[in-house]
Amino acid sequence: MYDSVQLKSFLAVAETRSFTGAATRLGLSQPTVSQHVRKLEKAAGRMLIARDTREVRLTDNGDAMAGFARTILAAQEQALTYFSGSAMRGRLRFGVADDLAITQLPRILRHFRQLYPQINLELTVSQSPPLLRRLRAGQLDLILIKYMAGTGEGTLVQRDRLVWAGHAKTTLDDGAPVPLIAYQAPSLSRQMAIEALEKAGRTWRITCNTREINGVLAAARAGIGLAVFPQSLIPDDLVQVTNRFDLPPLGDVDFTLLSNPLANQDLVETLSTAILGRALRKPTDS
Repeated sequence: MYDSVQLKSFLAVAETRSFTGAATRLGLSQPTVSQHVRKLEKAAGRMLIARDTREVRLTDNGDAMAGFARTILAAQEQALTYFSGSAMRGRLRFGVADDLAITQLPRILRHFRQLYPQINLELTVSQSPPLLRRLRAGQLDLILIKYMAGTGEGTLVQRDRLVWAGHAKTTLDDGAPVPLIAYQAPSLSRQMAIEALEKAGRTWRITCNTREINGVLAAARAGIGLAVFPQSLIPDDLVQVTNRFDLPPLGDVDFTLLSNPLANQDLVETLSTAILGRALRKPTDS
């Protein structure tokens, strides 16, 4: 049997790729986290994490242990919930901004459903403004959307900087209109991009008008224009081009949770806590 405390410390290191980050997440000291990982490695009889001065990474055995650890902890949580008589049930209507699908959110939701299988989670994916309207109309219980930094209500999950990105081989002639890949209106990133270009006196043209993040990614990868991304979420096969083409700054954006005050607050709080407890950075290959 593997110790659940050691498994939690190991998973925190595996997900943050940092002993310091894991310690901060868990509210422990870094030496304590390191000790937990060493004890788990001793119990497993395998090296799980390789570390040097530059990076912390999982070994092949570490990748395997991460999967087992999530399963073990989920089973323990389900058993505890069941036998404590506090198993959560009910319906939770959750809305999320489309481009946040390229973050760790899908993994967070999968883990949440493993922990609370009796909660009927209904997911709506759309743009931030329509989701906000649906929340205020009582059609959703909780939403995770993007707001212009510092202007929104709700609970801040993460603040990031919007930047221009495109394929590494994309070119732009001097004085030519900026080829813009954008979501259909209403869209916060579209609005911020156009306002920044016009304020800077730059001309622009829409080369791709899409409803989904997959459309943005496909157009950017094809090199037919430039797109706007939160800096931490630029896909590995695209590059930031703000300075290359002397493009105007776009400002910061907040990833924000907002809830319906008439919704089941126990369910809302449970999912909110799950999202706030894990970083929204983009997934790595591991």
